[in-house]
Amino acid sequence: MIPQDSIPSWKKLGLFAVTWPILVDSVLRIMLGTVDVFMLSRISDETTGAVGLANEIIFFCILMFGFVAIGTSVAVAQYIGAGREREASRISAMAISMNFLFGLVVSAALLAFGEPLLRLLNTDPGQLAIAKGYLSIVGGFIWGEALSYAISSVIRATGKTRQVMYVTIGINVLHVFGNYVLIFGHFGFPELGVTGAAISTVFSRGLGAVVLFMLLYRSIPAPIAKRDYVSWNKTYVKQVLGIGLPAAGEHIAYQSQYLMILGFVNMIGVTALNTHVYVMNISNYFMVLAAAIGTGTEIIIGQMVGAGAMKEAYRRLLRSLRISFALTFAIVAAASFFRRGLIGLFTDNPDIIAIGAGILLLSLVLEPGRTFNMVVINSLRAAGDARFPVLMGVVSMWGIAVPLAYLLGIHWGIGLIGIWIAFAVDEWVRGILMLLRWRSRAWEKKALVKPSSSVEAGAGV
Repeated sequence: MIPQDSIPSWKKLGLFAVTWPILVDSVLRIMLGTVDVFMLSRISDETTGAVGLANEIIFFCILMFGFVAIGTSVAVAQYIGAGREREASRISAMAISMNFLFGLVVSAALLAFGEPLLRLLNTDPGQLAIAKGYLSIVGGFIWGEALSYAISSVIRATGKTRQVMYVTIGINVLHVFGNYVLIFGHFGFPELGVTGAAISTVFSRGLGAVVLFMLLYRSIPAPIAKRDYVSWNKTYVKQVLGIGLPAAGEHIAYQSQYLMILGFVNMIGVTALNTHVYVMNISNYFMVLAAAIGTGTEIIIGQMVGAGAMKEAYRRLLRSLRISFALTFAIVAAASFFRRGLIGLFTDNPDIIAIGAGILLLSLVLEPGRTFNMVVINSLRAAGDARFPVLMGVVSMWGIAVPLAYLLGIHWGIGLIGIWIAFAVDEWVRGILMLLRWRSRAWEKKALVKPSSSVEAGAGV
């Protein structure tokens, strides 16, 4: 019998065991936004559209926090795989401090420039005040989400994905209760509407950040010293940013082109915007399975690459891709049968239901293409190959998605469905390019760390 201590850390990680808590956690995180949309839709479609637009900006900022978190996750996973656990802890502390400071800067920027940004997106004058109020409250405290993002990435990189899931469950329960009492004024609380939804969001996320920080010390493989939060090693910074900055570039390219296209949606009209917000809240659940499998695969591949197990990493990605592709298509196909009922959960407007149902049917083509990106790009980054995805992403998103969305949606007058066709074309082009990159095996030369001799020997156990 082989002693457990001699088995490489990545061999102790099963894809299902790592992935299902990420899946549950991701679904619950999406529900934070969906709950706001669902509850506020009881006030009016216009209110929902305004909050949905503000949430797009908030989501863009949260993705920006990911550039440190993604780089940290890859570095921590590779160092753990290489058997260098003390260094993994030092990088973790440094990254948490970096993201916290970055979050403070973003919060200040949203407070100062929130309204001009909303105007830049062609926000309807009747929705501007609502969107601004929500953005000021949630955006002003978004530094708490930056802190949570970094801590969660560290805990997940160790393979302990359940802990993050449990915290997110608690956040959701608190958020739903907070929305119920603050939006509609129950249990003696004032009826605050959109402001109540914003306060509930900030409070629940803030408490979640505190709990995650306490769990961090039970998850990290070696103790974190207080000085690690303020003593930054240049090599570690370079490794984190070497993965994180390209990842940030890809996210910024995606969200900036998305916000540009959102401006096209606003040009079509308020009904198109409201439809888009509702459909996106449903589509997020289509993406979540592939995203969870991609993140779980990233953790395992990061540790494999750190241990020098390149052949195993290559096969792991291809297996994960087949699984996520099949499951995504099955879920979208099932949802397409109930497309009108799904849109009807949010509104009884027949125009919105008709357009939204057509877009959900289109998702049978769109979502499998998106799966390629979510799974393969995560694995390329986990191996240290971060620049290729951002280069191809910028070319495809700004060279295909943006001009095609304008051409189909505005110039040719196809409307919102034309814009979503542009999304589908972009996803498939990028997905195929990412798969070809993985098959080229160029990523095998991009590892951040070298395994210790004992771990390298253990890779063949």
